[in-house]
Amino acid sequence: MSEKFKQIRAIYILAIILTLSGFTHLWNTVGFPDIFYDEGVYMERAMHVLNGLGPQDRYFYDHPYFGQIFLAALFGLVGFPNSLHPSTDPHFIASLYFVPRLVMGLLAVLDTFLVYQIADTKYGKKIALASSLLFAVMPFTWILRRILLDSILLPFLLTSILFALKTKDSKNKYMLASLSGICLGIAIFTKIPVFTMIPLIAGLVYFNTGRNIKTLVFLLIPIFLIPLIWPLQAIGTQQFDVWMRDVIGQTQRQSFGLPYISLVFFKLDPVLFVLGIAGTVFTIIRRNFFILFWFIPFVIFLLMIGYNQYFYWIPILPVFCISASILTMNVLERLSKRNQNKVLSPVVFLGLVMFGLASTILVISVNVTNSEFQTTSFILQNVHDTDTTVLASPTYAWILHYVFHRENIPNDYSFVLFNHLQTRKILLVADPHFFIDLGRGKQLQQLYNDSKTIATFDEDLSKYDMSTYPYSNIKMNVDGENIQVKMK
Repeated sequence: MSEKFKQIRAIYILAIILTLSGFTHLWNTVGFPDIFYDEGVYMERAMHVLNGLGPQDRYFYDHPYFGQIFLAALFGLVGFPNSLHPSTDPHFIASLYFVPRLVMGLLAVLDTFLVYQIADTKYGKKIALASSLLFAVMPFTWILRRILLDSILLPFLLTSILFALKTKDSKNKYMLASLSGICLGIAIFTKIPVFTMIPLIAGLVYFNTGRNIKTLVFLLIPIFLIPLIWPLQAIGTQQFDVWMRDVIGQTQRQSFGLPYISLVFFKLDPVLFVLGIAGTVFTIIRRNFFILFWFIPFVIFLLMIGYNQYFYWIPILPVFCISASILTMNVLERLSKRNQNKVLSPVVFLGLVMFGLASTILVISVNVTNSEFQTTSFILQNVHDTDTTVLASPTYAWILHYVFHRENIPNDYSFVLFNHLQTRKILLVADPHFFIDLGRGKQLQQLYNDSKTIATFDEDLSKYDMSTYPYSNIKMNVDGENIQVKMK
């Protein structure tokens, strides 16, 4: 078989993989997953930038602000949200989330391509095709659909790694090192924890260029200068003490920690989790420093901080797919040689892929957001006076405030914990996330007890057995399961 034919075949297979990735990340994009609290937070911040109010959140220095600048720039290009012709219909409310979810889906397709390029550069086409295929179809990758900083930073991180790999034997090593540094700097400027990738990328550039210190300097300058914009902005606005307090406080929030999010990953996608962990151990034992420095520093950081969420796995999701592919292909090739059967390896791997794709289709076909859109529509159609404060999660608040320009709409319901409400009436949206936060202060509990329920919106998920795979994925998508609209 000629090399040209092999290259053409690889291109066709990659095109099929990217098509599959487009399907798994863009099908039913507003129906699944649910509209998560944090997605509302980042939409509110993007609209804050889009309306010319500055890049930094008004109340809290929890993350740098490239994420909201990135989203606001894209929204500005397409005239969002006015180009959608606002109305109070639930279908229009859904379209407000369709646009950013579409962006996230397209980024996930780009991520799939970058995973292929990275694995191809490092390990060859066989591992590249296998890795990108796992990344395209395995169920856990639905988390990339969410409007999250982790989803935004991932293509920048992967591009940085790719440029670092390309410095080997390149005539443009200084330019590639600088581009790698710029991409990683942007990723860190989106969310700080990816600074743990500096050893990986610095090591790649340093050793790929024959231990060239000058190339390393070209890499490190943008890595440190770009994120430095964030504290410098705080100094410029005389809020550096607030910045320090919030950044330190962000790492000290309490949660279930790494063991819990590992268990969540296992329950949502046991095949990828087991293969990824086994593959990582296998490659590290074989002294694969590329896998080691991508995986270990980030996991150590997750162990050290007090607050973790299941989507924090996103930056190392690609390396799970790569290490899983290395292990799987190694085992299958050995079995093929032992049985003298060349068909065994691709058939077994394709069986694994078909299982993952079928599981993903079952999950992403579920609609879990209708009640959230109906709730927003109900508020818009029934609250018209200026003497009512609406206390809701950011999922609803940014739409009411920035799209429909309603008055007395705080960023979220926790506003009542720190401020006195000036209006005579209060409308409360008590969704499942509200009940998680109920213990944050007695004001929330008192407000809930003193309010009268005027409407409820339910998403019937009882027909799905969430204790079994793959519908266990729905357990992380119940923010629309029961929503109470209450009036005081």
